[in-house]
Amino acid sequence: MSLFSHIDNDGRSQMVDITNKEPTLRSAVAQGIISMETSTFEMIYNNTIKKGNVLETARIAGIMAAKKTSELIPMCHPINISHIDINFESDKDESSIKVKALVRLFGQTGVEMEALTAVSVAALTIYDMCKSQDKKIIISDICLLEKSGGKSGTFVRKEV
Repeated sequence: MSLFSHIDNDGRSQMVDITNKEPTLRSAVAQGIISMETSTFEMIYNNTIKKGNVLETARIAGIMAAKKTSELIPMCHPINISHIDINFESDKDESSIKVKALVRLFGQTGVEMEALTAVSVAALTIYDMCKSQDKKIIISDICLLEKSGGKSGTFVRKEV
């Protein structure tokens, strides 16, 4: 028997069969940090980046990405997401923005990958909209903060 649910006993890739799993309320929160030059940070918050409103564009991109996760990650199930919330926390002293995504559904599989994908694409969108201004932008610390629901229960990252 394989230790990984996406590998069968013969070593072949497989999508996990969730047919008999009991639907539960499931949620996941992920985050990532995008660091930049002070001038770029100020331009984002003064809404003077030439490509438009950076954070609202990134919010929309993150929402869209969460909904398309199963098209990007081969073994993810297409799911019926019921809620996505993307938020940004600014740190003026560090010239950084923390991107957080909450994804929720009532279903047979979790939404961790959707939350992580939302954060990743939102951060990449910030990078894309600001790259002509700042080539030193760093995207870092993308991680799952918490998840709930399902057989494995609740997970809360302690060291953030």
